[in-house]
Amino acid sequence: MSSITLESVLALAPELCLLILAIVILFIDKAFKSDNKRGLGLTTAWGSFFILLVTIGIWFFLDQPNAQPELYWGGMIRQDLVTFAFRVIFLIALLITALISLDFKGVQRSEYYTLLLTATIGFSLMSASADLIMLYIALETASISLYALAAFRKDESRSDEAGMKYFIYGAFASAVMLFGMSYLYGLTQETNIYVIAESVARSAIGDPVLRATVLISAALVIVGFGFKISAVPYHFWAPDVYEGAPTPVTGLVSTASKAAGFAVFLRVFTAGVFGPADSSNSWWAMLVAICIVTMFLGNLLAIRQSNIKRMLAYSSIAQAGYAMMGLIAAMTTIGVNADSIDGAGATIYFLLYYMISNVAAFAVVIIVSNINGSDEIADLSGLSRRSPFLALAMLLALLSLGGIPPTAGFFGKFFIFRATVEAGLWWLALLGIINAFIALYYYLSVAKFMYLYRSDDEEVAIPVSRASGLAIGLTIFGILYLGILANSTFELTRRAATAFFAG
Repeated sequence: MSSITLESVLALAPELCLLILAIVILFIDKAFKSDNKRGLGLTTAWGSFFILLVTIGIWFFLDQPNAQPELYWGGMIRQDLVTFAFRVIFLIALLITALISLDFKGVQRSEYYTLLLTATIGFSLMSASADLIMLYIALETASISLYALAAFRKDESRSDEAGMKYFIYGAFASAVMLFGMSYLYGLTQETNIYVIAESVARSAIGDPVLRATVLISAALVIVGFGFKISAVPYHFWAPDVYEGAPTPVTGLVSTASKAAGFAVFLRVFTAGVFGPADSSNSWWAMLVAICIVTMFLGNLLAIRQSNIKRMLAYSSIAQAGYAMMGLIAAMTTIGVNADSIDGAGATIYFLLYYMISNVAAFAVVIIVSNINGSDEIADLSGLSRRSPFLALAMLLALLSLGGIPPTAGFFGKFFIFRATVEAGLWWLALLGIINAFIALYYYLSVAKFMYLYRSDDEEVAIPVSRASGLAIGLTIFGILYLGILANSTFELTRRAATAFFAG
C-alpha cells in the first residue's frame, strides 16, 4: 500500500481544494441564511479562480507535474502534463460558468454551486485516472452531478424532461461501458489501464479469439465515451438536454463535460488498452466512421434549427467530430513521434478554444433570454443596436466556432487538419474542411440577425451586470489571444500531449 507523501497530496490538490470550497459554500448558506444568494456564486467564482492559481503555481514553482509521468494512490491517479492541461480547462470553465450563473434566474442556491463543484471534481479525476475503477467512479461523480443540474429548475417542465432524458441515456451508456470494461478485467485480471495495455499486447499476438474479445470490449467502451462527447450515434440526448437544462449548465455540459470525455478517450486508447491504433484494427475504422458521420449530421441538422440552444447543441455534435479527427490522427501511429504528438496536442488546443468560444455564446444567450424570455435565434434581431458589446462577443464566438481568423477557432481547426494530413489521412481532413464551410452558413445566419435585422425593441438597451461583463470579457480575451498568439499555446498543449505516449 503506497504511503502518503507530499507529491501524492499535490497530485490531488485541485480536487481537494474543490471539495473544501464545496463544503464552504454549504456552510455559508446554512450558517448565515442570507437572502442575497449572489454571494454564493461570487464565492464559487473567486474560489475557482484561487484554485486555478494554486494549480498553475504547483506546476510553475514546484514542477508538479513534470515531463515524467508518475502514478499515485495505488496507481489509480496519473500525475502528468495531460492532467494539468485538462484541469486548467475545467477550472476556467467552472470560473466562467459561476460568473454567468449569477444572472440566471432560479439557480441561486447553495446546492447548485455545490453540484457545479462536484461535477468539476469528477471531470478532473477523469482526466487523471489511470485505473478503470477510478475512471468509472470519476465519470459517475461528474454524470450524477450533471443529471441533477440539468433538472435543477423545478418550475420548468423542460428542465425536468432534460434531467430525466440525460439520466436515462447516461445510465444506459454507462452500463454498456462498464460491461465492456469487465471484459478487459476478465481477460487480464487487472484494472490499471497501462498494465492492461501491456498484457493485451503480449497476449493478443496470434490469438484471434482474444483479439475478437478485445474488439467487442472496445465497441462497448466507445458507447460510454461516445455518449460523453455526444458523438453520433450516441448523440440523441444532446439537443433536448441542451434546450431544457439551465443555460449555464448547458454551457458546462457542452464544454467541460465534452473535454473530460476526450481526456479519457485519449488516455485509454493511446495507452494501447485495445491494441495499437492503426488501420488494421477494426475499432480504428469504427472511430473514423463515427467521426465522419458526427461532423456531417451535426452540421446539417444545425442548419434547420430556429432555437439558438438547439443550434449550438448540433454544432457541439459537429465540433466533437472535428476533435475526433485529432484523436484519430494521434492514434494512427502510436509512439513518440511528431504525428502522434501533434494530433493529441491539437485536440487539447481545440478543446480549450471550443470551451472558451462556446461558453461565450451561452453567456450572451443567458443575458438576452433574461430580457426576451425566449431562446429563439430571431430574438437576437437588432442586438448590435441594443448592446454592441454583447453583439461583438457573440460575433467573435460564432466566428471562432466557424474557424475564421483572427479568432482562436481558426487555429483550432488548422492544427487539427494539419495533424490529420501529416498522419496520412488527407481525405479525412478534406471532409473536415467541407464541414467547416457548411457550418459557416448557420453561424453567419445568427450574425445576420444581430447586425442586419431590425427589432421593435432595438431602442431598449440590454443591461449587462459586472459579473457577466467580466465573464464575457474573459472569453473575448481568450478568443483573441488564442487566435493571435496561437503558436505559444499550441506548443504548451503539444508538450502536454507527450505524456500520452510516455511510459
